[in-house]
Amino acid sequence: MAIHSLTTPPASSLLFPPRKLIKSSFIQCCKTQDESIELSTNGKASFPEKSLQKQPSSNLPPRPRRIILVRHGQSQGNVDESVYTRIADPKIALTEKGKAQAEECGKRIREMIEKDEADDWKVYFYVSPYKRTRETLQNLARAFERSRIAGMREEPRLREQDFGNFQDRERMRAEKAIRMLYGRFFFRFPNGESAADVYDRITGFRETLRADIDIGRFQPPGEQSPNMNLVIVSHGLTLRVFLMRWYKWTVEQYEKLHNFGNGGMVVMERGFGGRYSLLMHHTEEELKEIGLTDEMLMDQEWQKFARPGELNYDFHMLNSFFTHFKHEDCQ
Repeated sequence: MAIHSLTTPPASSLLFPPRKLIKSSFIQCCKTQDESIELSTNGKASFPEKSLQKQPSSNLPPRPRRIILVRHGQSQGNVDESVYTRIADPKIALTEKGKAQAEECGKRIREMIEKDEADDWKVYFYVSPYKRTRETLQNLARAFERSRIAGMREEPRLREQDFGNFQDRERMRAEKAIRMLYGRFFFRFPNGESAADVYDRITGFRETLRADIDIGRFQPPGEQSPNMNLVIVSHGLTLRVFLMRWYKWTVEQYEKLHNFGNGGMVVMERGFGGRYSLLMHHTEEELKEIGLTDEMLMDQEWQKFARPGELNYDFHMLNSFFTHFKHEDCQ
């Protein structure tokens, strides 16, 4: 049997470009020698997000104006929990009330978009493959002509938390009671998922969504509209986990969140600097109703004016997590 050896050149023959010194007003980026990041106007360093395309950020497609999170309308399971014992969760349909809720939600979305007074607006849909979410989208989309719909994608990672095949009603009630004692985020249902498991797959979806945004995949050929609106039709827990992942909320903060109602929506709107903030559309009172704390609202206020890639050096958990700061002057 022939033996092949692998040789490498001596280290002295490997040429490495000289390191560039960091200037006081710049932070050197790790991508190339020539790229550097200036301090932003508020004195905070701005770190770029990864770009899938090797082109200046000014040439990237415009970010969507909104990311609209929609919970499915009232389903058969919301009315009668016993249906989970005989119908597979992905096959549970909407009630007539749920269909009406979805149609009304579509009208509300259109009314919100038309207030922008832009002629070139469009919507692009992502939807969970479950029957109740698909039916929600079918009824919601009645508010939009074909020319306004840029496209849709069925996304399995947006599915409901898996509670474990056909569900025994009494056992499920007991498991949910145990979940409250164990912790809503980490408790895993037998043969099912925990919210932490949902977080992992939503992390993958978020990266796909960011890639779609960066390359403008949902934009029709030849169009560069800043008035695109993404609509994500999914489930209560899944959407709460999506918000947690997007805004980097803690487990403790997640466990204080509440579902928004069937056919309800939460709107992430592009702020003045380009990041998405819930306070661009919602009032503080509305956000408190779904569980946002004062610290989380302070961060949403920062998001309204921050630019993509900026770090919030007044991060809302900083002083409350590091207890030794109480002995220092934290101005």
